[in-house]
Amino acid sequence: MEAIDSIDQNLLRLLQADGRATYSELAGRVGLSVAATKRRIDRLCAAGVITGFTALVDQTKLGWAVEAFTEVRYVGTTPPEDMLRAMSEIPEVAAAYTIAGDPDVLVKLRARDNRHLQNVIERLRRGRATGTKSMIVLDAYRREG
Repeated sequence: MEAIDSIDQNLLRLLQADGRATYSELAGRVGLSVAATKRRIDRLCAAGVITGFTALVDQTKLGWAVEAFTEVRYVGTTPPEDMLRAMSEIPEVAAAYTIAGDPDVLVKLRARDNRHLQNVIERLRRGRATGTKSMIVLDAYRREG
């Protein structure tokens, strides 16, 4: 792939801010023709730099008021694939990351309320998990991407 230049970086920033922006709108903001803008975005997609377009959803408006991060520790011989597979079987898990050091997995959770969160954490502890530590999100700043 060709090097990412300042126009590509600007396009990426604009698309992260508004993934529904039209090629025409983007072209006007980066100073290119619509066709040149489309070619650049197509190239970024083909190279795997842009991996998809998605809607950001306010989960609290859907009834998922509690967001938390839980550290999960596993038995020392547990393969990372098994840890992630276990996380993928719990619908309230929004994301899971195997990480270096202690703990083994960092899990982002969504729950309806604290009682629901407690039930989710109990499910995380099943199997080969040896312990958890949870932190409830009070407020957040996110830089997506």
